[in-house]
Amino acid sequence: MKARKLPIGAEVTPEGVHFRVWAPLRKRVEVVFEEASEEWPVEFELTAEEDGYFSGTVQGAGAGALYKYRLDGGDAFPDPASRFQPQGPHGPSQVVDPSTFAWTDERWSGIGREGQVLYEMHVGTFTREGTWGAAARELPELAELGITVLEVMPIAEFPGRFGWGYDGVDLFAPYHLYGEPDDFRRFVDQAHAAGLAVILDVVYNHLGPDGNYLKQFSASYFTDRYKNDWGEAINFDGEDAGPVREFFLANAGYWIAEFHLDGLRLDATQDVKDASEDHILAAVGRRAREAAGQRSIYLVAENEPQETKLVRPAEDGGYGLDALWNDDFHHSTLVALTGRNEAYYTDYQGSPQEFISMAKYGYLYQGQRYKWQKARRGTPALDLHPAHFVNFTQNHDQVANSLCGARLHELAAPGALPAIAALLVLGPNTPMLFQGQEFAASAPFLYFADHQPELAKMVGEGRHTFLEQFPSIKGLAKAEELFANPE
Repeated sequence: MKARKLPIGAEVTPEGVHFRVWAPLRKRVEVVFEEASEEWPVEFELTAEEDGYFSGTVQGAGAGALYKYRLDGGDAFPDPASRFQPQGPHGPSQVVDPSTFAWTDERWSGIGREGQVLYEMHVGTFTREGTWGAAARELPELAELGITVLEVMPIAEFPGRFGWGYDGVDLFAPYHLYGEPDDFRRFVDQAHAAGLAVILDVVYNHLGPDGNYLKQFSASYFTDRYKNDWGEAINFDGEDAGPVREFFLANAGYWIAEFHLDGLRLDATQDVKDASEDHILAAVGRRAREAAGQRSIYLVAENEPQETKLVRPAEDGGYGLDALWNDDFHHSTLVALTGRNEAYYTDYQGSPQEFISMAKYGYLYQGQRYKWQKARRGTPALDLHPAHFVNFTQNHDQVANSLCGARLHELAAPGALPAIAALLVLGPNTPMLFQGQEFAASAPFLYFADHQPELAKMVGEGRHTFLEQFPSIKGLAKAEELFANPE
């Protein structure tokens, strides 16, 4: 049998399909296929390995087969490393053979840190169809606009008919309603042909609450040692953390290798807790670059505390990433254009000096006291290259935090907006636009999710509580009406 590409999941081989899964507390794991076949058995028991893994080859099986893992003779669950969930996160996993896609981007060499213009895109709302194929039709126009990098919001399989993607539960499976995995590959291939790079927003700080079956295989995926803003923290440094780390490292390399992606955007890295000597974020960066081979890739992180060690080289104690989102630039912009220095905008004035300081030094807060948090904010960044900082005046979070999903041009004083826009795109930092910003889109961009009723109510209440911090919009609407069910 040829060597596996990933340590876990279903992989097509000349003999059939090789399955491997980590389930250390289980005594028996069987592959159960959805349909009977004359070529392979409906049920196949995997062989236990010494380290908690189970593996085996189902002779004759191939791409397209639907399956689950039955644990200890009881219920069956989707593969934690499923490459596709055609019926959603609760349905069967599908065997995928990535080697059959015919790439045409052999001459594409990747991208570097400097000289990029990013464009944040949500595939489900970027076009009316909400598919990879429909989005691909717009690639030439984005390239002509001057965009160089598409930053795609998370696509890991999540429950429901729509959502932002930050509650993904099958981290290796592209969301099924956007298209099949090869449709995503085709989108990337066509982007490269148009001169556009594609990076993917990945969430390694938590998993969604609905459709997450990892605990059925091992409780060690999660830990209660750390507090997490969105659910249970991932276990990157405790007992049995080795296979957990390998799961996420494999995921980072998978997106780069099998989809030819040009990098990753790491979501909310402040909630990726790890006391290991080798922090998981540094390891993710290395694995992603290894998977890229000779191609150059771009790794950007969101980090609310503004820790610059993420982009410092390993020899200086850093994690070796390429860039950081700069929330300071957005916050100063919003205060300058609307006068609303409330909630987490409280410590910003929107003054010319703030923009001069950010153009020269990246972050505005580099250790000064931040009244809103009653603590110091940020870390020194005076020596960092301006391209380390991704500046924006809109993104998915901040547009949605305007309550009604209003774009900045609807909130700002018209005379000042062109000046800020010029500073954004002509300044020394790396600029990023949010989809539709280039033509002053009128369509609102709200928080939206399609959850079952009880969970939807809880999500709506949580969203309502979050927005209560803004006096200018407090009490204007019921969150369960606006956010839990946008239909």
